[in-house]
Amino acid sequence: MRTKWAIVTGTVFTLLLSACGSGGDSDNASTPLRPPPKVATLGPFAGECGHVTDDEVRDLGGLGQVSQVLRNSVGCNWLSAGVGSIGVTFASYRGSPIAREKAWVSTQGRNPQTIDVGGRSGWQALDPSGDVCDLAVQLGDDFFEWSMSFPPYSSHDNPCDRVRKMAELTVQRLQ
Repeated sequence: MRTKWAIVTGTVFTLLLSACGSGGDSDNASTPLRPPPKVATLGPFAGECGHVTDDEVRDLGGLGQVSQVLRNSVGCNWLSAGVGSIGVTFASYRGSPIAREKAWVSTQGRNPQTIDVGGRSGWQALDPSGDVCDLAVQLGDDFFEWSMSFPPYSSHDNPCDRVRKMAELTVQRLQ
């Protein structure tokens, strides 16, 4: 008796599942639910630390004595020695939309302005206090970004002028 109920239950279950099919040829069956992902075209290699040396960052950034340099596969960070350190960061983004970074910078109270660096488009954004500047340059489907921050209430010139010089070196040295 148990075997009979198992066979009947299995048959009913199989019929129910087969009834859920499309029931015919439909163009919708071959149409993907979303478009295929875009394959990013790699732009020129921005190099380790944007092809800018520690000494060049120190001099252009006005860091004085550099106390710490951190490097990883996508970026570098330099800090000056002393209390209230000046910080400079370089980051390279492969296959990532520059517009997303621009949107994030906007949410931080910075107003990105369109710029051109060595014939390449980008943007720079200075925070209202004048202490932080982010500068990004488009490289095909990639981009790189230089950023500089001064301690609050310090006396300094526009950090965008300094990171622009670093970005110009990066663009000149692209591979």
